[in-house]
Amino acid sequence: MSADPNCIFCKIVAGQIPAKKVHEDDLVVAFHDIAPWAPVHVLIIPKRHIASMTEVTEADAALLGHMNVLAPRLMAQLGVTDGFRQVINTGRDGGQEVFLLHMHVMGGPRPWAKG
Repeated sequence: MSADPNCIFCKIVAGQIPAKKVHEDDLVVAFHDIAPWAPVHVLIIPKRHIASMTEVTEADAALLGHMNVLAPRLMAQLGVTDGFRQVINTGRDGGQEVFLLHMHVMGGPRPWAKG
């Protein structure tokens, strides 16, 4: 797996920074966001460093599919029963703050404070 030694999410994948994980497998890690925008807010990140959606190739289709299939399963496990939102911010103008591809999955009663 490729990693960026300066990437906070790569450090979470490597176990160098703690995170409240809700899922881990060979492809991804999912954990609670430290600054949630909703009652339930998890991030799903690939274990391989991909800076953003602009770097995704056809070879990443299975990874992205895996992330999308995992999202509803995690929400159900975390008690979200009436819908959720999935967001991938891309680039600075798209609101991306950490430059490792990541999916926000947010659910719980509305209205949310942000988003």
